[in-house]
Amino acid sequence: MRSVVLIARRELAGYFSTLSGYVIIAAVLAVDALMFNAIGLAGNKRSAEVLNQFFFLSSGMTITAAVFISMRLLAEERQSGTISLLYSSPVRDGEIVLGKFFSALVFLLVLIALTAFMPALILVNGKVSLGHIAAGYLGLVLLGSASLAIGTFGSALSRSQILAVIISGCMVVALLTCWMLAHVTERPLSEVFTAMALHNQHFQPFQAGLVHLRDVVYYLAVTYVALFAATRVLEARRWR
Repeated sequence: MRSVVLIARRELAGYFSTLSGYVIIAAVLAVDALMFNAIGLAGNKRSAEVLNQFFFLSSGMTITAAVFISMRLLAEERQSGTISLLYSSPVRDGEIVLGKFFSALVFLLVLIALTAFMPALILVNGKVSLGHIAAGYLGLVLLGSASLAIGTFGSALSRSQILAVIISGCMVVALLTCWMLAHVTERPLSEVFTAMALHNQHFQPFQAGLVHLRDVVYYLAVTYVALFAATRVLEARRWR
């Protein structure tokens, strides 16, 4: 566990000591603020509807940010040649993956927390429940965690950060399009695709202020499977 913490601290410091981390934060906050302003001023909407749309739009930015945040986790080590130092150090592959994942997750949590002023404006100027806000942010954290884990797997497969973004993006898009595939296939495939859908099936309850155990379990399962796969990739490369 100590090794995981040390790796996470090292990686987290890297996010805040380079320009790329601040660029991601600034870009996400700028786009979120513009979209929030657009939906808040568009027509006469109830506060709950504005909040619902805010979480829907913010979820897309969270997925995008997660893919770009995770691109450097393992691909950068291979690209710069420092992966051999990790392999020679007295840490297990699972600890490497967890340390890097947790550093990215903390960075993403900071980014998500910085968007809290937008729901706060709705709370001050309208009537929304704190439970709705809490459920929406729980959904963003779970969705971001699953997307980061997929990005970590993609980064483990890649030799460069650009390739990591492409591979991770393709995997995320594949899970997003499962919702559309569910509408053009017959049972039981339609049910399988529905259950696999990353966003429409499992995030919509959160953005509406509802927390279902099946959705929480889904995001945790995706996170676990993706991190497990990333660990297996590192183990396979170690013995080449």
